Amino acid sequence: MEIKKITIAGAGTMGYSMAEIFARNGYDVILWNHKAPTLERAKTKIAPDMVDKITYTTDSSAFKGRDLIVETIVENLDTKLDFYRTYSPLAGDDTIIATNTSGLSINALSKAVVKPERFLGMHWFNPPTLIPLIEIIKNDHTRDTVAKTIYDLALAIHKKPAIVEKDAPGFAANRLQLAVIREALSMVQKGIISKEGIDAVMKYGLGFRWACLGPLETVDFGGLDVFAHISDYLMPDLEDSHEVPPLLAEKVKEGHLGVKTGEGFYKYDGDKAEKATKERDRKLQAVYDALYK
Repeated sequence: MEIKKITIAGAGTMGYSMAEIFARNGYDVILWNHKAPTLERAKTKIAPDMVDKITYTTDSSAFKGRDLIVETIVENLDTKLDFYRTYSPLAGDDTIIATNTSGLSINALSKAVVKPERFLGMHWFNPPTLIPLIEIIKNDHTRDTVAKTIYDLALAIHKKPAIVEKDAPGFAANRLQLAVIREALSMVQKGIISKEGIDAVMKYGLGFRWACLGPLETVDFGGLDVFAHISDYLMPDLEDSHEVPPLLAEKVKEGHLGVKTGEGFYKYDGDKAEKATKERDRKLQAVYDALYK
């Protein structure tokens, strides 16, 4: 199955970034949105040398005669289901349809897709221009050839794909991420370590190592017997709550949502948000260049 013609549905940050990446790698790209002003805004965000390489439209013809459709509209189950009921019948029988949802059930979404065996998750990470990983998530009926085609496509655009064989809440990356965040917030709340301290532990220790070694590779290098011994006494003491961490819930209740509101666990007043974002991107680019370029 060869991919040449791609439609991106949704022209927000993830959508226009995907469109730019595919266009830069030589694919025929259509960026679709149901609102024209959103498309006009997207044009101002795409790199100048790529903006004219992409077709922009609000017309449903964008879903006809394509090899791949990637949906990246608002993260709402009912909205996505309506999208698939409306537009998946327009796609050719051999068109692969993918969703960029970060956590909604691929099986649940597949119920609204005509020919669900050609449907799967293609989960990119923000910022998509800098994060190499793409999770490829099968539903219960996804053909292996479809997953393999998207895996090969991810490699062709210089990404690092991982196939998630079974649909599970949060897929793989967010399950790992939330497990770490739960333990981190628990330690901060208990006074074991400060927020600055726990971020330092991750950035300069675990995160630094995990940029090169996965968790199971880390166990291999450390020794399975060592990790089994640590597990024996540590596992009973780890946070295992099934609720939203209290510190997180409290911040949300106060309206402190992070960079986008000017305050989260840290403050981003004035131009701090812009500076923090630029510094994040600089570091991510440096890591990417050092390891993969």
